[in-house]
Amino acid sequence: MSRPTAFNPRTHTIGLGRDLLACTVPERPDPPIAVDGVTFGVAEMSGNSPHGGEMHPDGDEVLYLIAGRARVVFLDTDDDDIEMRPGDGLVVPKGVWHRVDILEPCQIVYLTPGPNNQFRPLQD
Repeated sequence: MSRPTAFNPRTHTIGLGRDLLACTVPERPDPPIAVDGVTFGVAEMSGNSPHGGEMHPDGDEVLYLIAGRARVVFLDTDDDDIEMRPGDGLVVPKGVWHRVDILEPCQIVYLTPGPNNQFRPLQD
């Protein structure tokens, strides 16, 4: 961006391209709009994601819980699930399948690499 730009995190996320220049991207439920770089946003979640897990092959994902409680469940690995409380941060390694289960309505900051994110369908 060439000028300071305010944005509403309820309606937009920020895409940082590989050149580290920012642009606003409309917020939407998964799958999000793909960004060739990193997506920065704040999600307000009261229910689990509409998918059965996600994986980010382009890099590590960073999560920071502002409010509420959530559990990050790691799939296809022996890693223990991690419960997050306000003030907790978590790095989900590149290529690890995971999902976020909401234990209490929460607000979570995310920094997600892209554009090649993958999502599994929900199981019945």
